[in-house]
Amino acid sequence: MDFSYTEVQQMLQDQVQKFVQKSYDFETRRKIVDSEAGYSEENWALFAELGWLAVPFSEDDGGLGGSAVDLMVVMEEFGKANVVEPFLPNAVLCGGLIARLAKGDQKTGLLEEIMSGQLQLACAFAESGARYNLARVSTSATANGDSIVLEGEKVAVLNAPNADKFLVVARESGEVADKQGLSLFLVDSKAEGVSVQAFANIDGKKSGNLKLDKVQLSGADRIGEAGQLYDSLQAVVDLATVGVSAEAVGAMEALLQKTVEYSKTRKQFGVPIATFQALQHRMADMFIECQLARSIVMMAAMKLDSEAEVAEKQQAVSAAKSRIARAIARVGQEAIQIHGGIGTTEELDVGHLFKRVTAIDVMFGNGDYHTERFVSLQS
Repeated sequence: MDFSYTEVQQMLQDQVQKFVQKSYDFETRRKIVDSEAGYSEENWALFAELGWLAVPFSEDDGGLGGSAVDLMVVMEEFGKANVVEPFLPNAVLCGGLIARLAKGDQKTGLLEEIMSGQLQLACAFAESGARYNLARVSTSATANGDSIVLEGEKVAVLNAPNADKFLVVARESGEVADKQGLSLFLVDSKAEGVSVQAFANIDGKKSGNLKLDKVQLSGADRIGEAGQLYDSLQAVVDLATVGVSAEAVGAMEALLQKTVEYSKTRKQFGVPIATFQALQHRMADMFIECQLARSIVMMAAMKLDSEAEVAEKQQAVSAAKSRIARAIARVGQEAIQIHGGIGTTEELDVGHLFKRVTAIDVMFGNGDYHTERFVSLQS
């Protein structure tokens, strides 16, 4: 397997690197996180201008390619700077579902608004007690004459406080955990019966719980075929899982680099702690974990881009996320311990990077879940 990037991917990587190095230092990020929106509208417009919001989409849809490896390039660099702009909920989750399911003018219009940065979206699929089971949906979509009524609650909706519209997963038929019967609906954030309980995640990113109280929709608000959502939802969530895994790789590489640099300046017994053989071994282990993590995420991204069977792709994703969870525990904890007490303070970026990788660890399934999923797909 050739794990090297193409010339175009290297150019994309260089472009993102230059942006984060020039315009996304730690203090700038802190100001963005503390703002009301929790992201920079100026940066978001720049992402659109540079074409980054078009990276996850195919050329047929007006994008720049749509490969999982392209997505990995962007997300890994975002991870190094701990970028907080809502790229994942907009372009990957919502954009991926629209690209797969929508048709005609509905598809064209929504994708154009996403890629131009004019529309903020949030994907509401998780529910309390689901435990990463995408099929466990109790939010109902009930026909009422010519209209459809949504009733239910969604939790941990990324970008919910800033969303202009929501993509809501609801059940039109079947039992709570059935894969069949799920549909996707486009819901305006200002529609009657829609309410959001906003909060910030541990990593500072904006999220929220969504309540739908007898929200009235029309059939035109459904995206895709009725009751046929599950397979597309699973595929998009798998792509998002690879995306956040790549982000974790970038964040862990930053943690390693900052830990090594700190060990060269922090002195104990009159000498830099970098000279202590025990700490050298621990930092070497951190390096190995980073390299193993990056290799398996690249493998998963390449598998998603291949013509492999669906089960084989899902296995690759779960293998990557399971390994990422192990790397996060090792690299993150070692970075904090070697930095000592200062590593947990708000004034140092190491603690913020650690919070981000900790959040990634539980996104779209933690290590235990994906280990079990990997095993179940083999049988």
